[in-house]
Amino acid sequence: MARRKNHFLKVALTAAVLATSVSLGLAWSGIVKLSPYDKVAVQRQLAPKLAEQQFADGAPLFIRIFKQSAELELWLKDKHGQWKLYQNYPICYFSGQLGPKIKEGDRQSPEGFYTVSKSQMNPNSTYHLSFNLGFPNKFDRANGRAGSYLMVHGNCVSIGCYAMTDEKIEEIYTLASAAFKNGQKAFQVHVFPFRMNSENMLAHAESEWLGFWQNLKQGYDHFELHKSPPAVTVQAKKYVIGQKTISTNE
Repeated sequence: MARRKNHFLKVALTAAVLATSVSLGLAWSGIVKLSPYDKVAVQRQLAPKLAEQQFADGAPLFIRIFKQSAELELWLKDKHGQWKLYQNYPICYFSGQLGPKIKEGDRQSPEGFYTVSKSQMNPNSTYHLSFNLGFPNKFDRANGRAGSYLMVHGNCVSIGCYAMTDEKIEEIYTLASAAFKNGQKAFQVHVFPFRMNSENMLAHAESEWLGFWQNLKQGYDHFELHKSPPAVTVQAKKYVIGQKTISTNE
């Protein structure tokens, strides 16, 4: 609970600073870069942990994000074809409250099911390294939601994105790049407001977003049960969770 309060206090303070900068016609200058990204050095650093957990270099990956606890889970498929949690990374910063992004400029970070292909990766990001979530997706567009350039990136500062430390985004980016090099065509990023267990759903039963969250919960429950990312489509302005799971080469 304290972690959540501290996060939203940080959101409010940073938003105030950014708003002041905009009103004065100033560019946000809080970017402090680490040394340039050394992909080979990061690969060397990751290799022992990958081997210890029986993950091959270039293993397919899948990501889940939880806003309330500010966590990014990175799952990899092991040498036996089973999805296993590789690491739970703390999200350094995101803006807004629980609930989806609705429109450009609302400072909300998105929630939903997103797909990231190689073309959405940016090794030359202003925020060290980044990948575009693909917002708005088909569901977002069907529901009239708008926004642009919603990323997972480094530098621990953002409005509307999920910001990691530079060190953590280097690990995530390197693992994703290796998966693409090894043949994975796209990876899924599932973004939830919280862990969608019965206790949390009951705690948020009065939210205006309950219907939307119940739809997201179908995808959450599928992965919890089968430990494999489900196929997700959109029909009648809702996510439809398929019975089959996604091929890592689709």
